[in-house]
Amino acid sequence: MFFKQLPTHEASLSYFFGCAGYGLAVAVDVVAADEDWFIEQARLNQVRITHVIDTHIHADHYTGGRELARRTGAPYCLHEDARNSVKFGYQPLTDGQVLALGNVQVQVMHTPGHTLDSICLLVSDARRGPEPWFVITGDTLFVGAVGRPDLAGRELEMAGLLHQSLHDKLLRLPAGLEIYPGHQAGSACGAGISGKPSSTIGFEQRWNPFLSMDQETFVREVTANLPERPAHMDHIVAANIAA
Repeated sequence: MFFKQLPTHEASLSYFFGCAGYGLAVAVDVVAADEDWFIEQARLNQVRITHVIDTHIHADHYTGGRELARRTGAPYCLHEDARNSVKFGYQPLTDGQVLALGNVQVQVMHTPGHTLDSICLLVSDARRGPEPWFVITGDTLFVGAVGRPDLAGRELEMAGLLHQSLHDKLLRLPAGLEIYPGHQAGSACGAGISGKPSSTIGFEQRWNPFLSMDQETFVREVTANLPERPAHMDHIVAANIAA
């Protein structure tokens, strides 16, 4: 497996990884204007981009996923719940679905809370072993923080869903599993996000204050400490869902 993390605009983190042996790759959470970087990385690693995935409809930056998909001929992928928002066709992903990229497998985990269409991606490499190696957590779980639940305007309901996604999905994963989030410090998508761009499930269970709260406390604390809404959010969302 090869794996690359790209720090980009608005404290976002994008990902490019796949199977070098079979020459297959996936691009995750591409930010607009970064498309050339992914195309160049595909050339350097001698791989073909087979999937372009956004972990959710972004509200803090313009996505480059659709443009990269157009330029490479790969499908642009979102969770199936995004069909209620977007005005274009895309390849829907479902909870538990597995994408095969040679020796690399990517399992889709539906984790609503930040948005209804939020997903995490559980990644394994057959050459390393059968157990998962890492999980890309999008805006569901950050290092030291969790995603904000208010972007849909139903923060109490969404915070409850976020608590369920964290405890029913992510915290049931092995403690040693690496996590790679969608943002680092400086993002408006969560309060108190660390500047460290990766962690493990076990470390977050031990040190992330939101993960030890019961649901009632979690909902109260998460909704009471919301950062400023992303600048130009309405315009960004409108562009990211437009036909």
